[in-house]
Amino acid sequence: MLSYRHGFHAGNFADVLKHLVLVEILAYLQKKDKPLDYIDTHAGAGLYRLEGGMAAKNCEYGNGIARLLPGDPGLPALQPYLDRVMAHNAGGRLRLYPGSPAIACGLLRPQDKAWLFELHTADIEQLRRACAGRNIHIRGEDGFRGLAALLPTPSRRALVLIDPSYELKQDYQRVVDALKLIHRKMPTATVALWYPVVERKRIDQLERQIVTSGIRRVEQFELGVRADTDGRGMTASGMIVVNPPWTLRATMAQLLPSLARLLSEDGGEHQRMQSLVGE
Repeated sequence: MLSYRHGFHAGNFADVLKHLVLVEILAYLQKKDKPLDYIDTHAGAGLYRLEGGMAAKNCEYGNGIARLLPGDPGLPALQPYLDRVMAHNAGGRLRLYPGSPAIACGLLRPQDKAWLFELHTADIEQLRRACAGRNIHIRGEDGFRGLAALLPTPSRRALVLIDPSYELKQDYQRVVDALKLIHRKMPTATVALWYPVVERKRIDQLERQIVTSGIRRVEQFELGVRADTDGRGMTASGMIVVNPPWTLRATMAQLLPSLARLLSEDGGEHQRMQSLVGE
């Protein structure tokens, strides 16, 4: 049984990057009235208490979402994400942090569907409470395996979020396999892959595998809080996006430098953005 619980890390700098990208992609895809399927391979509990919950142990949200509120008038592109966070916090006080499924399900239209996978029994029960709805399907299954049965979706439009904990080292290979599967079964799907930078060499290898996979149109966005180190701990995290909206690069070009300054722990500005694979 896996021991990782995202509640200890809710609202940290990695969540900020992940959920900024998620909100931007959904906003773009929903400009069309056509139905959309949202697939979350590692959904977690959906909603996290910041005061007195797991998150209070290390207070990682203090150098994440808490630093960005109430918002910066100079960064209007940040506001849609902040609005989704504060939609779960009545009275304007930050008490709860919504995970990816809560953010996405809060944006679903009547014609859209969500497919949420989670293996932790306790998290599944919390997820059902946080993300209940007629068009929301919660499955206590391995999300990597569940993907194959869902694709291609009847809507022919999908956003797939892949964000394992990487607690198991084979997850680095499994995410590449998942990207290849999606590309084979539904090449038009938008895929957002999250990764942590704990060992830079693993990310270098991940990038090389994606570059040589045959998948096209891949953008990469990375945000760090301190310089890479050989010691333990996550220094940065990134999002690799397949078939990204054309608006995403411009939005992240505006936000990443500012976020790198606001969230830095060592005074550096650790961020990068690149087209990993072109058209």
